[in-house]
Amino acid sequence: MNLRRDKFRDARVRRALNYAFDFEEMNKQIFFGQYKRISSYFDGAEELASSGLPQGRELEILETVRAQVPAEVFTTAYSNPVGGNPEAVRGNLREALRLLKEAGYEVRDRKLTDSKTGAPFAIELLGADPSFERVMLFFKPSLERLGIDVSVRTIDPAQYENRLRTWDFDIVVASWPESLSPGNEQREFWGSQAADMAGSRNILGIKNPAIDKLIERLIFAKGRDDLIAATKALDRVLLWNHYVVPQ
Repeated sequence: MNLRRDKFRDARVRRALNYAFDFEEMNKQIFFGQYKRISSYFDGAEELASSGLPQGRELEILETVRAQVPAEVFTTAYSNPVGGNPEAVRGNLREALRLLKEAGYEVRDRKLTDSKTGAPFAIELLGADPSFERVMLFFKPSLERLGIDVSVRTIDPAQYENRLRTWDFDIVVASWPESLSPGNEQREFWGSQAADMAGSRNILGIKNPAIDKLIERLIFAKGRDDLIAATKALDRVLLWNHYVVPQ
């Protein structure tokens, strides 16, 4: 989600979009159940991925940014909503609508609108790979059930790259490959300075002082244990800000 756009600046809106994504049913219908949904920015690197509640060195690091991060970082283990059956999907959509109402939206004539301005909530899902249209098209009806106006658009790679460089998009599909020894690239992925640099990997537009501090803590870690703790802390804060809909 492009955080430079006002409609994505409220974390409740971003979280609602995750509740609308029925990964389990999509995995079954499109991918024959081959995939496991990620619940960490460092998924697959078990010693780096956050899990459960923060403890020990990780908790000490997070305490330094407590006032700047969501309270759930300290109280709740992160998990994605689970769909896969009609009852679960209905429950997830109800929770999504509750979050959107909290964020200042209401349904008028079956359209989700900003209660203050009356502007309809519309989203363009943008891609450059025609094979990924099926994932976006699977997401579209769930969003529409919330009253969101959704368009799916696939464009050629050159045009797509230009639109990324000028931040001209609502939602795109992206990945951030991680190593077992994270370092300077984290500034490029999530750092405030990179958010305004055309062509940077911070396509989300994250400008978060707590994340900046955690990135520096990670880069200047004095040993492997400190690096692991700082990476888990960063992972946890990224997750609880709901910047992405994990796949």
